[in-house]
Amino acid sequence: MTDSAAVPAFEARAYGAANQTARLAAMKIRRREPQPDDVQLEVLFCGICHSDLHQVRNEWSSFMPTTYPCVPGHEIVGRVTKAGRNARKFREGDLVAVGCMVDSCRGCASCRDGLEQYCQGPATFTYNGPDKHLGGVTFGGYSEQMVVDQGYVLRVSDRLDPAGAAPLVCAGITTYSPLRHFGLKAGHAIGIVGLGGLGHMAVKFARAFGAHVVVFTTSPGKAEDAMRLGAHEVVVSRDAAAMLARAGSLDFVLDTVSAPHDINAYVACLKRDGTMIMVGAPEQPTPLLGVGLLFGRRRLAGSLIGGIRETQEMLDFCAEHGITADVERIRMQQVNDAYERLLKGDVKYRFVIDMASLRQG
Repeated sequence: MTDSAAVPAFEARAYGAANQTARLAAMKIRRREPQPDDVQLEVLFCGICHSDLHQVRNEWSSFMPTTYPCVPGHEIVGRVTKAGRNARKFREGDLVAVGCMVDSCRGCASCRDGLEQYCQGPATFTYNGPDKHLGGVTFGGYSEQMVVDQGYVLRVSDRLDPAGAAPLVCAGITTYSPLRHFGLKAGHAIGIVGLGGLGHMAVKFARAFGAHVVVFTTSPGKAEDAMRLGAHEVVVSRDAAAMLARAGSLDFVLDTVSAPHDINAYVACLKRDGTMIMVGAPEQPTPLLGVGLLFGRRRLAGSLIGGIRETQEMLDFCAEHGITADVERIRMQQVNDAYERLLKGDVKYRFVIDMASLRQG
């Protein structure tokens, strides 16, 4: 643990919440001066993840209580402005990203395997995690500057639109990682449940992998957009006959939905030895009929973001295939309205804050 009193710091502009009922507002925060292994970056764009809203409003108090003030943001793209003497991987002017983690224990089995998201330490999240340098908690990307250990900074190709690249380090890796880990290949058939921030990225990745992509949605109006994004078929999940027609037809189902819903209908769509992967996080327990797994030797699995090595792989894959998130750019001063729209599902498909607006006041 670093002696926080001995670490020099500077003041940075940010947007955050003073308490769980407060609107996000301008504030000043402290950032450490770059240490030998650190990279300092000017934040250019920061995506808005649904977990930002949960954290700001302390809706995960039972397992991840929020410490205030809270400055959210873990879908960050910026330009390097300084690099510590040991941070030789990066130079001033490099386009880089920071995702959901800024540190981990580095010694447990998961860290040694490059799976820092499962660190037994646990991992230090980009915001609302313990700040071992300055004390208190970490502050996220709704700010003009970040200082991050080089081991948790990612390189972004200049071929990618930086605003569209920001959500890749959360929404992107959350869907890329399970597709890679569980072995999605060309010729496989996969169902994507939900067409939001996560779902639209899953469609793009699955199509790029060469899979046959079926989107399940409750909204018939999303069919055209699903096809534009790369789906081969769209099934309206409220249509019982359409769901029955899909029974036993899919190698994988990736469920991106966090709202309460019946997963048993999607388990039934799996082939023998098929896998259903949960990346959405419903707040309430999800009932599961065991026979749906037994008859067909099916599996139900989960996945959490991705490690640093895999996230870099994903960013390189996106550069090769021209994949970014579909985003709506907003000014920092519009963030509270964006949160309200996010609650209503009124975004296609990710809000991204142009941080130049914070610097303009």
